[in-house]
This record gives sequence, structure tokens and C-alpha cells, in this order.
Amino acid sequence: MDLYLKDKVALVTGGSRGLGRAICLSLAAEGAKVGVNYRQSADKAQAVVGAILEAGGSATALRADVTSEAEVIAMFDRMEQTLGPVEVLVNNAAYCPVVPTVEIAHQEWTRAFRVNIDGTFLCSREMIRRLLALGRKGRIVNISSQAAFRGSESGKSAYDATKGAIVAFTVSLAREMAGKGIAVNAVAPGLMYTEMLAPFVDAEPEKFRSRLPIGRLGLPEEVANVVTFLASDRASFMTGATVDVSGGMLMR
Repeated sequence: MDLYLKDKVALVTGGSRGLGRAICLSLAAEGAKVGVNYRQSADKAQAVVGAILEAGGSATALRADVTSEAEVIAMFDRMEQTLGPVEVLVNNAAYCPVVPTVEIAHQEWTRAFRVNIDGTFLCSREMIRRLLALGRKGRIVNISSQAAFRGSESGKSAYDATKGAIVAFTVSLAREMAGKGIAVNAVAPGLMYTEMLAPFVDAEPEKFRSRLPIGRLGLPEEVANVVTFLASDRASFMTGATVDVSGGMLMR
């Protein structure tokens, strides 16, 4: 199935590793020109760009802290100069402190909201402003989590709260933009086998498998496939939706 993404310009925040990396590669495989945003992992971001270029695609690495309005604006400027105006935005950058609520420092709580919510807002607003000025359509995909609906018992209340806020922001922004040709959707992933989680899963595989009705953890590529669909014109009648990609953890 052609997703009509060839030569579309896409920006993925937090695109240097994990789910972000898989999304960048998935979009590029469909012909999109991809901006790989990162804050610290320059080598990993360049590796993603290298993989896309080697496969015959177009990509560039873009360092920016998504909590900084000035850096977000500069990132969009660089995208326009190198690949063109952003038509697809995937708000994937996230921060997840793992501390019980009664012990978490206010600074850590605030950092989670700044990265996960402020970053999503700043990038979305900047893209929309530019699209409206150009009179063009676009698509935004926000990365939420199954924890937005189920919560956690492992000290992730700040992260879970931000992911719930992303769902609410997605619906509100989708309503605002529906008549302007800009679709806004979200994805709620479940547990994924990533480099961050792998050591814990490998140590207690049954503990993790038992939490998912499907009987295994997801792969970042499986979630990325759904994100890529939502980023495409094949999802033309979807906006304001949060799609469950959780191996059955949600079943909403």
C-alpha cells in the first residue's frame, strides 16, 4: 500500500534511539525526508541519518532542546533550509523520572512536564504557524502511553500524568485544526523491547510477558508502523484519535 509519503518532510523529536529511531527509519522507508531531532545523542542521531542516506533516502540531524522556544524555532528554520517546510511532526521526545510520588523532587516533576508537554506544545505550535502561513496541510502524531490510562506502580506518576495530558492536548488541538487541514492524532504504546528495558526484561522475562495478553513485548518497529500510517494521507479521516498499540494492555 502506498502511503503517499514520498518527498513529504517529517520531523521526529527524540529521534536518535528507541522508538524515535524506529519511527525515523519507518518514515524514510516510505520516502519521507526526515529530520532527526536529538538533545544529547549526536552520534546516535548521525547513525540514524547515515542509515537513511545509505538506503537512498534524505535526512538530517537537528540538535534542539524541545523545552526551549528559541531552539525549537531555530530547528524548524534549519529544517526548511535543508529539507523544506515540515509537513509531518511526530512528538516523541520524552523524559521519565522513576521516583515514588512522595519522594520526587519538584524539579524532576517539572522537567517531565517541560519535556513531554511543553515540548509537544512548542513543536506543534511552530509547525502549525508555518503551515497556516503557507496555506498547506499537515499531520501531527503525538506519542502518549498506555500508562496515561492505566497508571503505574513503579514511581512513574509524573510521566503518566504528562502522557494523559498529551491525550487531552491531542483532542483539543485536533478540534481547533480540523477545519484547517491539519490532523492531530496520538499513539499509546505498551511495553516495548528497547535498549533501555532489555536488561530488565532479560532478567525476568516471564514477569514482563505475563503483563501482556499477546504474550510478548512489542518491538519499536511495530509501534512505528502505526505512527507512519497516522502520519500519512491514508489516515485522512482520522483526527483526535489515540490509537492503542499495547499488545492488549489497554483494549479500550
